Amino acid sequence: MIIEFLKMGGYGFYVWSSFLIVFIFCSLLFYRTRKTLKKYENEFAKELEKLPAKHKKRIAKSSKVISSILASQNKLS
Repeated sequence: MIIEFLKMGGYGFYVWSSFLIVFIFCSLLFYRTRKTLKKYENEFAKELEKLPAKHKKRIAKSSKVISSILASQNKLS
């Protein structure tokens, strides 16, 4: 029964190879996107470090995204 499911009426090779290809490309896309996001977060954190402390606090209060970036950068330091 399981073998018949895997064979899928003779189309199993095409179906499972398609799933594998899609999984590989989605994984690569995820990895590249995550890597790019981390790069931009680091660049943004460096730019924020150039600002005075008063401005950083005001900006961090106004945006949840910025405050989370600052928090993650503080963990790494």
